[in-house]
Amino acid sequence: MKFAHLADTHLGYRQFGLIEREKDFYEVFGKVIDKIIEEKVDFVIHSGDLFENAKPSPMALLEFQKGLLKLKGAGIPMYAIAGNHDSTLRKGSIPPQVVFKKMGLKVISPINTNYMHGDIFIAGLPFYPASKSKVLKSKLVDLSKKAANHEKSILVLHQGIDNYFDYQYELEPGDIPDNFNYYALGHIHKYIVSDFGKGKLVYPGSGEIWKTDELEDYNLNGKGFVVVDFDGSKPQIKRVKVDVSREFIKRSLDYHNLESGINGIKETIKDFDKKPILILEINNVDSDTGIIYELINRELGELSLMIRPTFNLVDDEIEIELTRDSPVGPEELLIEKLEGYENEDVQKLAVDLYNFLSKDKLEDSQELIDQYFIEHYPSLESEDDEEESEKDTDDIQVTFKGVLE
Repeated sequence: MKFAHLADTHLGYRQFGLIEREKDFYEVFGKVIDKIIEEKVDFVIHSGDLFENAKPSPMALLEFQKGLLKLKGAGIPMYAIAGNHDSTLRKGSIPPQVVFKKMGLKVISPINTNYMHGDIFIAGLPFYPASKSKVLKSKLVDLSKKAANHEKSILVLHQGIDNYFDYQYELEPGDIPDNFNYYALGHIHKYIVSDFGKGKLVYPGSGEIWKTDELEDYNLNGKGFVVVDFDGSKPQIKRVKVDVSREFIKRSLDYHNLESGINGIKETIKDFDKKPILILEINNVDSDTGIIYELINRELGELSLMIRPTFNLVDDEIEIELTRDSPVGPEELLIEKLEGYENEDVQKLAVDLYNFLSKDKLEDSQELIDQYFIEHYPSLESEDDEEESEKDTDDIQVTFKGVLE
């Protein structure tokens, strides 16, 4: 028995606002599906962020439908959970994955947390923010008890875990049950495989380059998915790499040797099938950056899809006192400011609100606040809110069905 494990495909993501990049994500997904079929696996697990957002475009829905039907034609079922991108926190809301249940997609949800595939127990939960970590941990305990009754078991989650995640995480290793044979994780876009409990914990990484800070891991591990052989005493992991649709070229150039640097890039990309994205750092700049940008665009613009330059000026005399071992962003500063606050739930609420509001997720932010007051001040919840939520759910279902019909 073997299965494929993938995550973070982010279908519908229009990176940099470019339709070409949206199509790149679809193309890679298609390659992944074809390779999965070539591997002759028994089933597939998708660990969340199937789509870029909770209301995917018609094209994103149709591209997934094509892949799902290909798998169905090959007799390969798919099990999936919702990640933080393709779900909302609105009460009663449904993730877009639910639309595909009639086509055979087996959606793992808080209501339907587990399936049996032959003698393999497959259980999981969708993404839970840090503010709901108590609920998440309680549900994990329940799943652990169920897994104890099965010889082979898989836990599917879309969460950040301390030790594996550089930013805010929702779980620590001690919060995760240790009696599963395989931990199918999503959320982190780099490839991670680790011994955990009596089995293996794996983040397969994203299928495409979702952010430019993924380039280092991409150059080291590539993009793709994993195939898991589940027949032995411990799962055997095989990494299957899939070529991304276009290259990201990152170069550091010296302003005084700019012509030579530009010619080197031209030589590198002249025969590419698709125009690459250029990430350029220009050092020792002592001239007008606008003129330099015009030069770069004139020489490389026709050969590239996009150019993202940064300029380091030689007369920049600003001194930065480094007092930390790692870069500090707004989220880290917020966490630091809240360290002295006595209520841990309020701390988590503030951090989650920052994450949602910084991405213009206003509905998620409102639902997070509503949920906080429901949990801490239950008398404030009204029946009207419940009725409105149910209506929203019905509207979403009708919208998705209309797109696919």
